[in-house]
Amino acid sequence: MIDLNSDLGEGFGAWTMGDDAALLEIVTSANIACGFHAGDPSIMRRTCALAVERGVRIGAHISYRDLAGFGRRAMAVGPRELADETLYQIGALDAFARAAGDRVRYVKPHGALYHSACGEREIADAVVSAVAEFGHLSVLGLPGSQLQAAAEAAGVPFHAEGFADRAYTPEATLVSRSKPGSVLEPEAALAQAISIAVDGATRTLEGAPVEVPARSLCVHGDSPGAVAMAKAIREALGAKGVELRAFA
Repeated sequence: MIDLNSDLGEGFGAWTMGDDAALLEIVTSANIACGFHAGDPSIMRRTCALAVERGVRIGAHISYRDLAGFGRRAMAVGPRELADETLYQIGALDAFARAAGDRVRYVKPHGALYHSACGEREIADAVVSAVAEFGHLSVLGLPGSQLQAAAEAAGVPFHAEGFADRAYTPEATLVSRSKPGSVLEPEAALAQAISIAVDGATRTLEGAPVEVPARSLCVHGDSPGAVAMAKAIREALGAKGVELRAFA
């Protein structure tokens, strides 16, 4: 059994990214942008409504406050401010989720914040403190990361995530997007998704085995051919007897 998630609601104003409606027919969990790296109130409302209509679980895809850089730039934000910004984003999305008839179920950091929270305990603690303060939420992130350690220390449920469309380092972290081969082609992404879901492992860019004990698989909504990729992954996992079910 595994969850299939995607980062959605990542437009802003007249600018759109990805086909959220199509992906929400395929995935079981939606990481919805909360306005800091992408998303605005109307997009958040619309994406939450679509998710609830299709029985997809809603997660808050929190970020550093970086619309210009799409949340992919590391930023020097103090722990207290980061905790406040995290709580703010969760609350904003939860309002729209509740208006649609559900609620936010979990939190997943985006971009630079994801990498920082997974690698630096102080940042992880700041994020998790806001999650705990909000209450009744879990955290989605890299297995074996500082984010997992912080969540477990705070008594917040943690769900390990694997990536279908991103290359791995020997340390089971993601290869930087600045490096060639960091984003996998559809065929390679499909093979990696099956390997993670069935065997709990994949291979690095250099071909070395690496363990990825994941409860959820991510297909980025902004990846080329994301809809076709997610559909192929869902169908392939079904053929392998792997049940798709939301973790939250």
